[in-house]
Amino acid sequence: CSSLAIGTTTGYRLFSLSSVEQLDQVHESNEIPDVYIVERLFSSSLVVVVSHAKPQQMNVYHFKKGTEICNYSYSSNILSIRLNRQRLVVCLEESIYIHNIKDMKLLKTILDTPPNTTGLCALSINHANSYLAYPGSATSGEITLYDGNTLKTACTIPAHDGPLAALTFNSTGSKLASASEKGTVIRVFSIPGGQKLYEFRRGMKRYVNISSLVFSMDSQFLCASSNTETVHIFKLEHLTDSRPEEPPTWSGYMGKMFQAATNYLPAQVSGMMNQDRAFATVRLNISGQRNICALSTIQKLPRLLVTTSDGHLYIYNLDPQDGGECVLIKKHSLLGSGKMEENKENDLQPPLPQSYAATVARQSTVPSTSTMPGYSEDGGALRGEVIPEHEFATGPVCLDDENEFPPVSI
Repeated sequence: CSSLAIGTTTGYRLFSLSSVEQLDQVHESNEIPDVYIVERLFSSSLVVVVSHAKPQQMNVYHFKKGTEICNYSYSSNILSIRLNRQRLVVCLEESIYIHNIKDMKLLKTILDTPPNTTGLCALSINHANSYLAYPGSATSGEITLYDGNTLKTACTIPAHDGPLAALTFNSTGSKLASASEKGTVIRVFSIPGGQKLYEFRRGMKRYVNISSLVFSMDSQFLCASSNTETVHIFKLEHLTDSRPEEPPTWSGYMGKMFQAATNYLPAQVSGMMNQDRAFATVRLNISGQRNICALSTIQKLPRLLVTTSDGHLYIYNLDPQDGGECVLIKKHSLLGSGKMEENKENDLQPPLPQSYAATVARQSTVPSTSTMPGYSEDGGALRGEVIPEHEFATGPVCLDDENEFPPVSI
């Protein structure tokens, strides 16, 4: 949550989110038009781009050097891409490709996944815990949890009755949150066991399309936004665990009786009794637009960031103690001219016919889909082992010498 990437009709832009008042544009590229996927590897120079002009092709760039590391083509349109320091995951409608990010080698193809028209999937950003989650059914809310290190299915989680709409891991990969297409209930599960830890009710008055679901970096909060004007922030705490022993009052006695009764009630009823209300909320000035949220610490204070599809970034203060209504403190336009962190010369794309990156691209490009194997037999040199940090620089994905890979967190 330290940078923001946006795709536009003319290319893509990268911003730094280190300040509230100033929105710093790190990079702008107009080389490829109609970018609908742009994923940056943390704060590094590695960026993955997919364009409507070639929706079946993934391009991997070193944007500071203006070079292409490699490109891959797939059998159908790319719907989403997820990456951490060890894995790069490409999601198509009915298949998922897992690459080793060190050398971009294809490690595994998961074929015949249930129809996933939105490309819904989540990858843990903790590369030592590279779990991947994706819908296990097109008609129910079943989650398939896949271990990206061992390249094996870990478990399936019956999360919701209806089809899934949102999935997200916390920063350590130990928790997974999900929401269904109804958007009324959000559940949090332990990973890799799949036990239900929390259940939050977003609202019962109307069904909503949840477009963004995200944990705070410390896993204390979970934020959900939808096509409505309200953003909900839930606090992950078990209130019953922190309460002191109550005095023997009539209300206390009845409360314990009520709690004990839930063990004998149907799951739907007892679940309703265990709901937690939103800890904090935001009322946006807009409704009906797709938006993405993030919970981040900027200038040592907790903030809620909301980016909308019309090209605006809203920054709110979040009170971590009392919650309540979050206060808007800044609004930025993402489509105007931003202050560049580096000189314009870094954005130029000089011809590099003999460059190292061009050579890597030729070596790494996947052959046509008719000859591409379903998976790599040897699984790559390390086959799921955690790559030591110092080994990253030895592969084709070589960024800068300034300890940029692994990425430097801001």
